[in-house]
Amino acid sequence: MISMRSTYRKTFSIVLTIVGTMLLLSCETDIEMINALDEHDEVPSVVAKNIEILYTENGNVKVKVTAPETRLYQFEEEPYNEFPQGITVHTYTDSFEVESQITAKYAVYFEDKQLWKAQYDVEAQNTKGEVLNTELLYWDEKNKKIYSDDMVKFSTEDGIIFGEGFESDENFDNWVIKETSGTLYVEED
Repeated sequence: MISMRSTYRKTFSIVLTIVGTMLLLSCETDIEMINALDEHDEVPSVVAKNIEILYTENGNVKVKVTAPETRLYQFEEEPYNEFPQGITVHTYTDSFEVESQITAKYAVYFEDKQLWKAQYDVEAQNTKGEVLNTELLYWDEKNKKIYSDDMVKFSTEDGIIFGEGFESDENFDNWVIKETSGTLYVEED
């Protein structure tokens, strides 16, 4: 006579074997999921909305950066901040008057290089009312220089100058346009 306990054990063993086999057979390797988990450095570690960053020197605000959103990618080989919805940068004199302003629809800041890259509908303006328009502009904080190797349009009260390439100090006071063409208005005596 077979005991009830023995039958229960056999049934339990069979059910356990079937369930275990089903689990093992149902496991598939999802390469995309594994790759997504492995690519943590392509996901921002911090996302901030409506940001304002102030850079000071000797207690005076020198630069103010505002943006609707910033994303910090700190796990990249070269960490950077991305501003996917655009950026506005103001530089100030010691008496807190605006020296220059830069706006762009997209920007990236490379922390280790102290280098800003502004793209798409970039506009920069100085205290003289001179306006630079381009699609690509760099600001090298270490060397206090702004430059572009892209097409530029520079508007002054004397006319409009086009060129391919631009260099300036960070306040846009001393600027040079490379490969120039354009229209200048000259007063006749």
